[in-house]
Amino acid sequence: MTPFGEILRRAVEGTPGAIGGAFADAEGEMVDSFADYDAYEWAVLTAHYGVVLSLIHRCLGTRHHGGPEYFIAQHSRLDVIVHTMPGGYYALLAVAKPTPPLGCALIRLREAALALHREMA
Repeated sequence: MTPFGEILRRAVEGTPGAIGGAFADAEGEMVDSFADYDAYEWAVLTAHYGVVLSLIHRCLGTRHHGGPEYFIAQHSRLDVIVHTMPGGYYALLAVAKPTPPLGCALIRLREAALALHREMA
């Protein structure tokens, strides 16, 4: 397992109900992941949320407020949190429903995003 995968593993295993974590570049291409999910489906899910993040940046990234730091998409069977990182990268964490409060997931994802950034340096 790569250092990036190990960071994602800790985030997933430290988050109640989490089914996977991913680290991707600005184009939505996955750099690494750790997931209990079909690998192809996981890569597609990760890429789709990269597109959503790009659209949110274009819509909400104003000069005086800055771009979004993270967003949460809640679906009928899954909650997905996407956290931005420097250089256009992003980290993603998915939690199966019924989910516990998402505060723990957000904290774990934020910790993972910081650790991923440090590992990149």
